[in-house]
Amino acid sequence: MAKFDVKDIKGVIPALITPFDEKENFDEKRMRNVVDHLLSKGVDGLYLTGSTGEGFLMTPDERKKVVDVVVDQVNGRVPLLAHIGAIGTKISIDLAKQAADAGVDAISSVPPFYWKFGADDVFNYYKDITESTNLPMIVYNIALAGLVGFDQVKRFAEIDGVAGVKYTATSHFEVMRMKEEIGKDFLVYSGCDEMAMSGLSFGADGLIGSFYNLMPELFIAINKAMNERDLKTAEEKQRIANIIIMHATQKNYVGIMKRALSWMGVDAGYCRSPFSNFDAKEEEILKNEFRILKDKHGITGVDFLDAL
Repeated sequence: MAKFDVKDIKGVIPALITPFDEKENFDEKRMRNVVDHLLSKGVDGLYLTGSTGEGFLMTPDERKKVVDVVVDQVNGRVPLLAHIGAIGTKISIDLAKQAADAGVDAISSVPPFYWKFGADDVFNYYKDITESTNLPMIVYNIALAGLVGFDQVKRFAEIDGVAGVKYTATSHFEVMRMKEEIGKDFLVYSGCDEMAMSGLSFGADGLIGSFYNLMPELFIAINKAMNERDLKTAEEKQRIANIIIMHATQKNYVGIMKRALSWMGVDAGYCRSPFSNFDAKEEEILKNEFRILKDKHGITGVDFLDAL
């Protein structure tokens, strides 16, 4: 059973990574440790088996296992959103029903991708999935899987049970427009880590993103500063975050986050192929690059850098 009302799902929500072992098997122990680490940092929720969680590299049964493990480990401490997106509606409905049974608080999905589905196809995809459970649906706009424009989001909002959108884009005018034209109760989550401050300033209810796994303290500080209208602090924290993000995204940033977490004593395991992993020599190079970055920009207060 869900424990949180969707309207209470706000704040800083990491798009949770999924640890794998050396043989690319899901690592339950590491998963539980990552969850506890993030909760100890004060995150406001978790978004499971999405792009950052390598969800599309897992079988449906593996995705279900991740949801079960995280729900068990969190034990009602924060809200949970399960990404159940797939190309096929039948697969997504199966994942949605399992997530509901497991006890998550909301489901989310990218639009169906690969083929050029028509607007009605995408609408019916969301309608059919949303009707399959009693959980609220957070639709997902992201360039990697498929962009959905303002008019489509507005149409999706007419589906009973669609409660909001995870909006991953570098233009935030539509965030404000959604709040004004769809309604203030329609939840909008800013999904672009580099623009967390911007998303919040345009009215986003919360932040869902990748780098909140690695440096949640920066984004928690941004969220707090924006709530207090302390723009100077928010801008400085966003500047630091973006320096790190721009460096990490030149390589396999999911792999970088997993290795960097280990520098703080949080073993987040490995990525699943075709993502690559860092060997010992490459990891030392990576550490040195971050030391240089830290010194060059005078960065302080970022836990994984302070651990170097």
